[in-house]
Amino acid sequence: MVDNYKQWHEKILFSLLGYCTTVRTSTGATSYPLVYDTEAVIPAEVEIPSLRIIQEAELSDVEWVRSRYEQLALINRKGMNAVCHGQLYQNRMARTFNKKVGSRQFTPGQLVLKWIFPHQDEAKGKFSPNWQGAYMVHRVLTGGALILARNG
Repeated sequence: MVDNYKQWHEKILFSLLGYCTTVRTSTGATSYPLVYDTEAVIPAEVEIPSLRIIQEAELSDVEWVRSRYEQLALINRKGMNAVCHGQLYQNRMARTFNKKVGSRQFTPGQLVLKWIFPHQDEAKGKFSPNWQGAYMVHRVLTGGALILARNG
């Protein structure tokens, strides 16, 4: 346990290990095997070897190669499962977002306001308005793009 804030650097590796071995919602897997192609060995397993560590230490060369090949095949499957899980997660998030967002149809002659993005020159700070207007819709292009004309 850290007694004061000046010793945080001594415990950062334990925090990193915890972060890398926690299952992520977006992938359904931990990030460690996806990045390093092997399961994490916790510090306790180094001091007190687990059955997995003992088995790997006592394999012959042929058995070790076969074991590594099987692990590589498993990694490919885990990677594909993580990609599929990530796509399902993104689809679920998009479906949830799209439930709350309604589409709008614009017609020529309709009055609209133009949104000012933060990186544009017209943005003057956090207390300035987020929009400009009024503009008239001159033409509606495919894909929802609009050509605007100044009103007045």
